[in-house]
Amino acid sequence: MLEIEIKAYCDNHTEVLRRLKSLGGAFQEKILEHDVYYNHPCRDFAQTDEALRTRSIDKKSFLTYKGPKLDRMTKTRVEREVEFRDVETVTCILAELGFTTVDTVDKERVVYLLNDITVCLDTVYELGTFVELEKLGDDKENIERELFDWASKLGLSRFETRSYLELKLLAR
Repeated sequence: MLEIEIKAYCDNHTEVLRRLKSLGGAFQEKILEHDVYYNHPCRDFAQTDEALRTRSIDKKSFLTYKGPKLDRMTKTRVEREVEFRDVETVTCILAELGFTTVDTVDKERVVYLLNDITVCLDTVYELGTFVELEKLGDDKENIERELFDWASKLGLSRFETRSYLELKLLAR
């Protein structure tokens, strides 16, 4: 199963939220996410287009691997994720295996469900505001068309395929 995702710059979350609600979007949650990204000791994830991160949300933590993007138009990729409890121990294990910290990304995320699509209104510290639409599935082409169609209905038109980490590193 693939995580098929598109991301757009958004200058006006209020307008997107108004459209989202009028289309039947249902509020799910508002969360703060703290992501720490790592690089492999033997290969450069910036070169292989992979990512390894820990994500902390309240008292939950996740270790996530993201494979290389499968196309240039979307952020579609294989994603593997596991929940864990002890951030300190996982951080120590990664360090002992030679993984190094690249950077952190902090964001406030407001999550809505629109049919079977997850819509995230993100405020990313140091970067600005974005909207992500994602859906899990194997029918990549049809899901991509569906996501871009919904994005158009939400008034989104300026898309970005780079990750928040890539954008943050470029901004320096």
